[in-house]
Amino acid sequence: MNVLDFYTKKQKGDKISMITCYDYTSARLLAETPVDCLLVGDSVAMTMHGYKDTLSATLEMMCFHTSAVSRGAGNKFIVGDMPFLSYRKSLSKNVTAAQVLMQAGAHAVKLECAAGNAKLVRHLTESGIPVMGHLGLTPQSVYALGGYKVQGKTQESAARLKEDALILQEAGCFAIVLECVPAPLAKTVTQQLSVPTIGIGAGPDTDGQVLVFQDLLGLNQDFKPKFVKAFVNGYEQLKQGIETYISAVKSGEFPQHEHCFEN
Repeated sequence: MNVLDFYTKKQKGDKISMITCYDYTSARLLAETPVDCLLVGDSVAMTMHGYKDTLSATLEMMCFHTSAVSRGAGNKFIVGDMPFLSYRKSLSKNVTAAQVLMQAGAHAVKLECAAGNAKLVRHLTESGIPVMGHLGLTPQSVYALGGYKVQGKTQESAARLKEDALILQEAGCFAIVLECVPAPLAKTVTQQLSVPTIGIGAGPDTDGQVLVFQDLLGLNQDFKPKFVKAFVNGYEQLKQGIETYISAVKSGEFPQHEHCFEN
């Protein structure tokens, strides 16, 4: 998978699958699946480090996890999130942030919003750094948005989102994530763009879908937003496996002869 394949898949109507993961072990597992793309998201701050929002993700944190994923991902295409304010400084600092993320193992970077970012997107793409856009609910702006709310519900906000999508496309984004927007709006945006859209809480008519590894495996018992579907009850299965191990230890069933070293 490369940036050109994203365009080809849209043209053919072949849905793009993307999974957000943060570590070597998860990446190794995903490398054995037909998933198209891995996203090292700034949601790592919440999912792996227990922070309350993505604003706590730092560039150092993103590079650390991107590097880990890259070592396990095989030939999978990896997108790395540019964290909060890492691309809202001087052009030199913005480019340096993208540079170190790419050098950590990303094949592309993702940034949120169009306002104020078009020039940077253009500069990055002209410098050989593929950029994925992100519109709708942009978690780095959660406090400016007044919380985690569906975006594009009014006529004005819907028009602005459609305009922003065109701005990002014109600036050079090879794909755009649409998060938590009404399905009809996501369909309209998808149809107006030549680059693919990847939805999360944006209905079935985007060119692809993305979910977090832990969410689709049902590992987060206390996080069940409307747009998430757990495809397996991983929490209960893992818990059962751990309890079986503890029981085997207490009963003396583990370890057995085949687990022991002889003189």
